[in-house]
Amino acid sequence: MKIDKKIIKELSDYLDEFNLTELEYTEKDTKIKVSKNNISVNNRSLPENKNNQNLKNPETLTKNNSGTEITSPIIGTAYHAPEPGAKKFVDVGKKIKKGDTIMIVEAMKTMNHVPSTSDGIVKEILVSDGQPVEFGQTLIILE
Repeated sequence: MKIDKKIIKELSDYLDEFNLTELEYTEKDTKIKVSKNNISVNNRSLPENKNNQNLKNPETLTKNNSGTEITSPIIGTAYHAPEPGAKKFVDVGKKIKKGDTIMIVEAMKTMNHVPSTSDGIVKEILVSDGQPVEFGQTLIILE
């Protein structure tokens, strides 16, 4: 089987153009999957959400690299509370224990509770309620 580099290049360009992390193309018996991971521990990029009230200063994300990061285990939509108008799972300054639910990430109509991976005090919440999140994206930082 000969691989058409032009298709792969075009799909890669679409990843950047539409700010995607993964793209799959299928034609007859050929299936091409192109993906990229733009999240790293030392050089995180900011989400493209201009209405994000929790990120008051873009420099804050790069300056505050200290702390324990709790990341999203799946792609979906993050929610701070179990239902609209209910009490949030966590707030900045709240002490939490390992296993406590920090958020819900909804994927394909399934509500997935995201547990804390360690004990600590919530230093920063990096996603707003109802914001789409990627796999591995940092949701909160603990002290």
